[in-house]
Amino acid sequence: MTTSMGRRRFLAALSTAAGAAALSQVPADHAAAAPRPGGGNHPFQLGVASGDPTATGAVLWTRLVPEPFEPGGGMPRTRVPVQWQVARDEGFRRIVAGGTTWALPELGHSVHVEVDGLAPDREWFYRFRYRGETSPVGRTRTTPAAGAPGGSLAFAFASCQDWVSGYYPSYRHMADDDLDLVVHLGDYVYEGGIPADGGLRRTGTPDVLRSAPRDLERWRMQYALYKADPDLQAAHARFPWAVTWDDHEVKNDYAGTRQEHAGDITALRAAAYQAWYEHQPVRRAALDRARIYRRLRWGRLAQLDILDGRQYRSVPPCGWGEADACTGGYDPAVTMLGFPQEKWLFDGLAASEARWNLLGSNVMLGRLEHDGPAGDRLWHDAWDGYPAARKRLTDTWVRHRVDNPVVITGDWHSTFVNDIHRDFDRPSSPVVGTEFVGTSISSNGDGEVYGPYYGPMIRHNPHIKFFDGDRRGYVRCHVDGSRMRAELRTVPTVSRRDVPESVFASFVVESGRPGAHRV
Repeated sequence: MTTSMGRRRFLAALSTAAGAAALSQVPADHAAAAPRPGGGNHPFQLGVASGDPTATGAVLWTRLVPEPFEPGGGMPRTRVPVQWQVARDEGFRRIVAGGTTWALPELGHSVHVEVDGLAPDREWFYRFRYRGETSPVGRTRTTPAAGAPGGSLAFAFASCQDWVSGYYPSYRHMADDDLDLVVHLGDYVYEGGIPADGGLRRTGTPDVLRSAPRDLERWRMQYALYKADPDLQAAHARFPWAVTWDDHEVKNDYAGTRQEHAGDITALRAAAYQAWYEHQPVRRAALDRARIYRRLRWGRLAQLDILDGRQYRSVPPCGWGEADACTGGYDPAVTMLGFPQEKWLFDGLAASEARWNLLGSNVMLGRLEHDGPAGDRLWHDAWDGYPAARKRLTDTWVRHRVDNPVVITGDWHSTFVNDIHRDFDRPSSPVVGTEFVGTSISSNGDGEVYGPYYGPMIRHNPHIKFFDGDRRGYVRCHVDGSRMRAELRTVPTVSRRDVPESVFASFVVESGRPGAHRV
């Protein structure tokens, strides 16, 4: 085991980097809302976050954890009171809401405040207090009111941030932007043990992190390690987030409660899901019913449906991972989303009055032929393994004349821009939607990624309008009444925090015309 002094030195280094200190303000010039540096056992070492905004509120989050790699996070095994405040200004001269909530040991002393009663379409500032200590200040915002035009929406989407694979310079740049929302599409943490040297980060880590998480206490430590990152904290403090999970929050390529090599993962999944809830700005339903699919609205401009593509899916009928297609994928009983979620989604799409209907998916919707039109090799962990379920979705878009369906997707550590056909088994079928697949924040690091692997396949897939398999970053989107613009923003390396960002490629979808074109 790491000595107490060694662990304290490690925590002090994380604390300095993350700036877990006394009260800080969000700078007026939109700089990163990071805490000031400090030492000691500050309880707010993991920062603050907000999420799932509505026209009248949002979820405010923090977790009390003065000793992240000790059992219980260094907190007493009892509930403790935590104060919270919301203000119109970052100096908290105009406080508009506040109260006291309990941080419970059975929930890792995490705090989830579901604020309501705020005015729509405004920015707000929030903070927490515990035993004389004050958290960093976070900034959030409410959405336009239902029925309001909605103006425009600026958001970023990201995924896949393996801590061992590198730093998060993309979040450093994201936090300097002026966004309304960040959408995280999964693989927020990875399920493996942490090497002693910290991988590409070259940061010494405590011995307690060597083994892979198996129980709740160890999962909490995994999240604590990730959330101590200063740039991730800054992006969380600067914007509200909407998050979903993919596979690595539990086990690679799992389906429901099964995984190819591990068998039944029910117990592992339960611990992982609770730890996910404890560390994300999400509503109580994510804990009580493990229901994380939900709908966000931006006035009449946009509807964003966040999907859970892991918990309810059928075991892939044609095989795990890369495998040949088979008739089993067309069985109407096979589902990607589970039928209750599918009905919720389709009913919401049918009733939508939004100009843009955005779908947050953890895995790729578009088809990816591996071996040409005469072949049948596909990746069955994505929607390719569930073709009947995919067609039920595209048929819903057509049947209900859903305006401007656009899918935003994580998972692939690569960038794809896809035309979505109504029926990928009939390449001549009409294009009915658009998909943007974003690359990873850090996963795969600076090594050779998927360019050489997927590159030769692209010619077999004419609906794939763009592919890049070699860069790390995220996608920044801007939506208004006439078009959606998506920019692939990348960094040259994740071996350091202080690297520049550039726009590698930009695409536009015109309202009423499915499919993206490069600009």
